[in-house]
Amino acid sequence: MSHQEWFLTADERGNPDTQIPNWSPGNTVEPLIHGENYFDRLVTEVEMLGDGDHLFFTDWRGDPDERMRDHGPTIVELFAAAAKRGVVVKGLLWRSHLDKLAYSEEENRNLGEEIEAAGGEVLLDQRIRRGGSHHQKLVVLRHPRAPEKDIAFAGGIDLCHSRRDGADHRGDPQAVAMAEAYGSNPPWHDVQLALRGPVVGALDLAFRERWTDPAPLDQHGPISTVADHLRHADLRADRLPPQPPDPGECGPHDVQVLRTYPAMRPPYGFAKLGERSIARGYTKAIKRARRLIYLEDQYLWSKEVAQLFADALNDNPGLHLIAVVPRHPDVDGRFALPPNQVGRAEAVALCHRAAPDRVHVFDVENHDGAPVYVHAKVCVVDDVWASVGSDNFNRRSWTHDSELSCAVMDRTRDERAPTDPAGLGDGARVYARELRLTLLREHLDRSGDEDLLDPESTVRTVRASADALRDWHRDGERGPRPPGRLVPHETERLAWHQRLWAVPAYRLVYDPDGRPWRERRAGTW
Repeated sequence: MSHQEWFLTADERGNPDTQIPNWSPGNTVEPLIHGENYFDRLVTEVEMLGDGDHLFFTDWRGDPDERMRDHGPTIVELFAAAAKRGVVVKGLLWRSHLDKLAYSEEENRNLGEEIEAAGGEVLLDQRIRRGGSHHQKLVVLRHPRAPEKDIAFAGGIDLCHSRRDGADHRGDPQAVAMAEAYGSNPPWHDVQLALRGPVVGALDLAFRERWTDPAPLDQHGPISTVADHLRHADLRADRLPPQPPDPGECGPHDVQVLRTYPAMRPPYGFAKLGERSIARGYTKAIKRARRLIYLEDQYLWSKEVAQLFADALNDNPGLHLIAVVPRHPDVDGRFALPPNQVGRAEAVALCHRAAPDRVHVFDVENHDGAPVYVHAKVCVVDDVWASVGSDNFNRRSWTHDSELSCAVMDRTRDERAPTDPAGLGDGARVYARELRLTLLREHLDRSGDEDLLDPESTVRTVRASADALRDWHRDGERGPRPPGRLVPHETERLAWHQRLWAVPAYRLVYDPDGRPWRERRAGTW
């Protein structure tokens, strides 16, 4: 198996301005499913940092009072304590929109101020396209005197409220307000990666490229700039310590760091025309799919993204798509809900038209029947290539906001039949297959894998479980509840008078396009 058949080449990445290595060999990558597991591991690793070590992080939202474990510490206590021990703590948080618009400007500002009071430095970063956000969720921990301890965390989990849920999906006791259907403590499903090896150096460099970019932090209007100055906000990044050498190889996982940066003015110094390696990486992998694409996603929007799946389904009559999505959008209301509904309905309909019997979309509930909000961003192709990141399957994530994902290729073959599901000679790989199986075992309340290895058998097993649970609900929940947590996802087409305004609002506001005009016209990433 050649990496060039799955990973992007340097030319295909399309960003000559970055110093990120095209891919990093010989790592150990561990999926941490659920925020509860990620936060617990993060506490352990941060508490090992000492004087002169590094803690760098980027995030979309940070809530200073979010408890990492039942009895603490909170996020700000954890990071501030590290700064007081002499750890170099540096953070980049999206400056965010106003709290009055249900965003997190105040929370992000408070987290930064409290860490800075302890000796760290956190910048509120607004170097984005108008209406965009910094959506990367990354923590890099370096030990310059002991590089074998270096570790990074990357994926979909923010350092904020609602994320610390566990396998039983009872929700985070510290919750954010969401659509009424999710209740007061919304159940939350998410995935983060723990990475060791040379890829830690690549992720460190990804942070440093943003930190050292000379463009002004605050770019969107005089009002916010004046407000920042009145609050004595830190608007200038201090110098970082020298970057340590990459850790040595320590495992069988080769990792390609994929990113999204929009084309904007002033341009990023490390991505003058933006970077769309996430979109290009998915495109390359999905075009190679032959039997099964398994994905979990918060949105699954955009005709451009759906067309990629539809083309793969048309070209490969044995290919199935399994998608796990939220039952409801995270917002409701007469103006916020329709644009959220229309995007997924269009995408799913396009895929169904391509292969009505080979597109299988499900949502998740806990054992009490409460819907679980799927925030994970996972894709596994033919049990060979797997990606986990901050990016959703929509045009916004692929072109407009900043995003970061890690695609993994395992050198270790999985010898369980079928040993080569796609029939291309690549063989099933342990990491990708086990990631898919671990997620499905939880969703189906299963302990074994006997019906989940072969793609056709997987589809039959998942459909049968989801149909049984749906029918149990429809029949009045008589008798024992069937095992499993998946049910078939239902979309509804909006009325014509709602579509008149919801479709343009969805395309322009909810799912904007951050590509240069030349690529928009050409329909390429």
